[in-house]
Amino acid sequence: MTVFEEESEPFFELAKNFRDALLNVQRDEASRMILKAVEEGMDIKDIYIHVFESSQHEIGRLWQNNKITVAQEHFCTAATQMIMSQLYPYIFSTNKNGHRLVAACAAGEMHEMGVRMVADIFEMQGWDTYYLGANTPNESIIQTISDLKPDIIAISASIHYNIAAVKDLIKLIRKNKDISNTNIIVGGRPFLLSPELWKKIGADGCPPNAIEALSLADELISSKQMVEDSHVH
Repeated sequence: MTVFEEESEPFFELAKNFRDALLNVQRDEASRMILKAVEEGMDIKDIYIHVFESSQHEIGRLWQNNKITVAQEHFCTAATQMIMSQLYPYIFSTNKNGHRLVAACAAGEMHEMGVRMVADIFEMQGWDTYYLGANTPNESIIQTISDLKPDIIAISASIHYNIAAVKDLIKLIRKNKDISNTNIIVGGRPFLLSPELWKKIGADGCPPNAIEALSLADELISSKQMVEDSHVH
């Protein structure tokens, strides 16, 4: 057991039971556990980070080590997304802070879970989020960014093969003078394995998880504001 797991014991217990329910194809049981935890006052952000995110990592690891089939992995992911959507009435009732996030997967990227969690966590913090889902064509992403003028763009890639698509998308954003200086954060497994990769493809940062993404977003917005203020004076 890692230090992290020991520190978050109540979550560790719930995460393990949740994972076991999913692996035993007991989606309703998994859903019931989560809704009960929310009713008992557990913070939804904590459920996202310590239960959903940690379970997805573990299920991904089991799949990579051939301990579960791709069908099982897909079932667990789909079930988790269904359960996340049951929490939306709680999530979308927060007061707004005036900031906007556009979150998308690069063209060809089918694993949308991570970036969807990021969008939901931002929504809980009062952001207006526009989540574009898996495998979104670059033109559509660019159009959405031009229309909405978000403060932050979050782009995800779960396999190395899709990094080229992320790089192309960032290049298109930087080339478009209306949106060229929008802050871009990236995430996904390839970026964890290669910590400098985000710099090479022109992003502004690469947070390791959704909570870190929030604080990085705040930092990026503040520093951009300072630059703009200094140009005014």
